[in-house]
Amino acid sequence: MRASLLPRLLLLLLSAGSDVTGEEVDRKPNFVLIMVDDLGIGDIGCYGNDTIRTPNIDRLASEGVKLTQHIAAAPLCTPSRAAFMTGRYAVRSGLGSTGRVQVLLFLGGSGGLPPTETTFAKRLQQQGYTTSLVGKWHLGVSCEHRGDHCHHPNQHGFSYYYGLPFTLFNDCVPGQGSDVLADLQHTLQNLTMMLGAALFTLASIRFFGLFDVNLKLLVALFLLSILATAVWCLPFKFLPTWNCILMRNQEVVDQPMTVETMPQRLLGEAQNFIKRNVDNPFLLFFSLAHVHTPLFKTPAFAGKSRHGRYGDNLEEMDWFVGKITETVDSLGLANNTLMYFTSDHGGSVEDSDSKVGQKGGWNGIYKGGKAMGGWEGGIRVPGIFRWPGRLPAGREVDEPTSLMDLYPTLKYLAKDTQPDRQLDGHNLMPLLEGRVERSEHEFMFHYCGVYLNAVRWHPAGSDSIFKVHFFTPNFSPPGAGGCYDNNVCMCHGEHVTHHNPPLLYDLFHDPSESRPLTADTEPRYAEILEQTAKAVEKHQNTFTNKPASDDAPSQPGTDAHSVHSQMTWEKILWRPWLQPCCGTFPFCGCKEDTTNI
Repeated sequence: MRASLLPRLLLLLLSAGSDVTGEEVDRKPNFVLIMVDDLGIGDIGCYGNDTIRTPNIDRLASEGVKLTQHIAAAPLCTPSRAAFMTGRYAVRSGLGSTGRVQVLLFLGGSGGLPPTETTFAKRLQQQGYTTSLVGKWHLGVSCEHRGDHCHHPNQHGFSYYYGLPFTLFNDCVPGQGSDVLADLQHTLQNLTMMLGAALFTLASIRFFGLFDVNLKLLVALFLLSILATAVWCLPFKFLPTWNCILMRNQEVVDQPMTVETMPQRLLGEAQNFIKRNVDNPFLLFFSLAHVHTPLFKTPAFAGKSRHGRYGDNLEEMDWFVGKITETVDSLGLANNTLMYFTSDHGGSVEDSDSKVGQKGGWNGIYKGGKAMGGWEGGIRVPGIFRWPGRLPAGREVDEPTSLMDLYPTLKYLAKDTQPDRQLDGHNLMPLLEGRVERSEHEFMFHYCGVYLNAVRWHPAGSDSIFKVHFFTPNFSPPGAGGCYDNNVCMCHGEHVTHHNPPLLYDLFHDPSESRPLTADTEPRYAEILEQTAKAVEKHQNTFTNKPASDDAPSQPGTDAHSVHSQMTWEKILWRPWLQPCCGTFPFCGCKEDTTNI
């Protein structure tokens, strides 16, 4: 009897063991996406920097796959992040600008990522994933009234949100100046002072009886002074209260936020989310506030680098990456977790002052930087994937890839096969795993606002990557390295120079875009322009309306319907009834308990 039971017991144990193994194999992978703000590709050790210490990021590269031609869809935060989240050029979401303002400026504005858009977080949420965004959002909050939260991360697929719904900017720290329409603020302030001075002078003249000053004129001047003061003070003077906030889900928990402890709080929230979801498939998007200005002065890192406060912030950011990696590894999740590291766009090469020195990043050999149109320095970013046991360690991919590729890659890995909209990204897994050698991006399109700025073409059977610039921003002063008048290059009118024929470079032989090709120096010159023109026409046919030209601006729509622009003055400017507030508006204010930080 015992002899006959033994084989059956062994068979039962083997069957049980087989079921467990099957569950482990079938379990969907976790995703940890880390995005830095304003990081230059030349700032990282594994991309050639030998004076900044980034051992944790370098480790991810040595244990995974490094992309050398990873491209952001825009050289500025809001449109780049919209494209990253949706796998589509920002113009499809209405987040391309026709004018001066190219990013969202106020949390109390009504613009943002439209509720009709679909993010990778929403797709994964539908596949049973627990999803979280910790850190920067910068894609809007509300549409019509405070609390509708139509643009909020919770409405775009993130089960849990903690972080900055806007961004870290200079107004958040006293003495750092203002990032928001500084020239307009100055004009309004001067107007207020002029009206006040005129009112005082005329009132004095009337009081002392020197001249007969009409009382109605004094009343009108008084009302104009009140109005001018309100227009300037309310949206601008209180920017630290309006924009510098932290939210947990849809609740404001810190207003204005305590900047000094904010990075540690973000790190703690990210680590705790991973720990809470060890037994469930999860997506964590850790969107750091580093290395955007104002730069942090964390004592543990202050003065430790060779590049001043910016270098200190870089090394602190690398330490954050190490702590997240350590959390994943210590919980035994490494072999079932795809980790990804990148930046939203290139470094700001213009930002500096006499006290701090350089505040922006280094973009290596690449021309231009943040907010400089289609020049390579503003759109080429780090791209590192680590997945032990699935991706080969130490692999380097020198093929065009995009931040927009994350959306279809995550969909593929989550086994999401449901129909989707027009996507501009491609699944990266065949390229990362080495199953193919060529990128699916034969053509890539580079936008400056809503305007098609440049196109790159990677012809089949060739190492060359040709890049055509239809227009380039005018640097100020001429011959300088950036647009110093505004610190942001414009994309239209007198702010750009159109090229006919277009400027043409071969990035394979000239990655710094310093030697334009001509019909005399490039045998395929005519073919390149012809093939690019055909690709542009095909690309534009994926829109309901054609992408805007400088002469006739119009807002492109999606393949299904037109999308209203989210970047008009009407949607961007501050509206009191939309302002997120802790307490009773306008008396907003609260502090999160940070005693355990």
